[in-house]
Amino acid sequence: MSGYQFDVFISYSRKGTAQRWLLNHFYERLVDCLADQIAPAPAVYIDRSMSRGVHWPSNLRQALQRSKIIVPIYTPPYFQSPWCMAEWRSMRERERVLGLASADVPQGLILPILFSDSDNFPMEARDRSWVDFKAVANPDPSYQTSRGFADFHQMVVGFATELAKLLPQVPEWQPDWPLVVEPDPVLIPPPMIPRFERL
Repeated sequence: MSGYQFDVFISYSRKGTAQRWLLNHFYERLVDCLADQIAPAPAVYIDRSMSRGVHWPSNLRQALQRSKIIVPIYTPPYFQSPWCMAEWRSMRERERVLGLASADVPQGLILPILFSDSDNFPMEARDRSWVDFKAVANPDPSYQTSRGFADFHQMVVGFATELAKLLPQVPEWQPDWPLVVEPDPVLIPPPMIPRFERL
């Protein structure tokens, strides 16, 4: 396989409420709003879409390498996750190779969403603008029947519009995109079986 497989790669921490917000509201709404903007509809990757039995670290790396843009959902736990940081830094390194997100070409390939906080983010996360979704960061399913959900929808429409303008400008895929690789989870060896000694 060669070329891009996904248009958007959503990167998020499983800690806190951002994951529930993503799965309950944001992911499907973004997919629908992007389909309103571009045909054929852009492909959006989240790790919940991988098949059973797949080696998940390899799947994540391949999906990221074959994605045009990363959308990180910024929360304090995001910057504590080695896997989130590997995804984020991989795209930063791609930008560096391409000369993007620089003084000459300010636009980059990372479009962050601010979900919560921001006071405790590392300095390297504050060097680009984000879309502030804090006011519509309700993860509960009942949020969809509230008056505030219309505001959420309009924010997603605006975000999808920005993505739709940027996607056609993304440079052609290259097979040697850099990846910051985190090691596979360390498996703890089973305890030694005690030997029975004769008395």
